[in-house]
Amino acid sequence: MPNSGVKILIVEDELVLQLMLEHMLKKMGFSLFDRCTKGREAIEKAKNQRFDLILMDIMLQEKMDGIEAYRQINEMYEVPVIYITGNTDPRNRERAAKIGFHDYIGKPITFAQLKDSISKIPEIKIEVESDALD
Repeated sequence: MPNSGVKILIVEDELVLQLMLEHMLKKMGFSLFDRCTKGREAIEKAKNQRFDLILMDIMLQEKMDGIEAYRQINEMYEVPVIYITGNTDPRNRERAAKIGFHDYIGKPITFAQLKDSISKIPEIKIEVESDALD
């Protein structure tokens, strides 16, 4: 598998969406991912292992949101983040932009959106047979 060495962290508090993202990633050839539901968990995971990509929800199950969690992770090491959020508040996008992000995708997310976003990360190559996952 071409993407077997790429480590992805999924930070999402909805189990169904976590599983859907994993399924999409598997279709793109990725096999190494971890997941969690809270920003503090994401920070701890990032302290213990280095990820190549983070898929991060903004609104999480605690006071710390995904933007703050990513800010703290990004202080440890640079890693691209794709925010996947149902929150359309423009202030959140502005906050995220100050920290930096690779992409910002609204829910519900499609396979094509995720594939297109990841394909723009130069260090990550996608091998996929079909887009017929939407």
